[in-house]
Amino acid sequence: MAAATSTVSGLAGAALARRPAFSTSFTSGGRVSARNPLMTRNLERNGRITCMTFPRDWLRRDLNVIGFGLIGWLAPSSIPLINGNSLTGLFFSSIGEELAHFPSPPALQSQFWLWLVTWHLGLFIALTFGQIGFKGRTEDYFQK
Repeated sequence: MAAATSTVSGLAGAALARRPAFSTSFTSGGRVSARNPLMTRNLERNGRITCMTFPRDWLRRDLNVIGFGLIGWLAPSSIPLINGNSLTGLFFSSIGEELAHFPSPPALQSQFWLWLVTWHLGLFIALTFGQIGFKGRTEDYFQK
């Protein structure tokens, strides 16, 4: 039984057994075969492709940062500075107003979108600075 090249109808009888080779003047007219740069023998372990230099725990998740960051954002955003209302209060009340007519979505002109974006932007900034500060302190980054 000879190993014949298989063809697929619909691709005009293209042979799938051979790898395509490209010819270019950049490589002195030589033929270059296409290859996957990720599939090298050193990177493949247990059927998974891993990177030797990138740390697996790159996020370095810590629940202290999430807890203190949330408290650190809820406290200042709950101070009534906007016409006697707080940002958190305005955001939560706009959620209630929009849930009053639930099946229909909020209108584009609704104040809900402003409070939503502002509240979450502040939260993400607080969490980011919390992550930087907490991890920087635990790794003695600020002592240098």
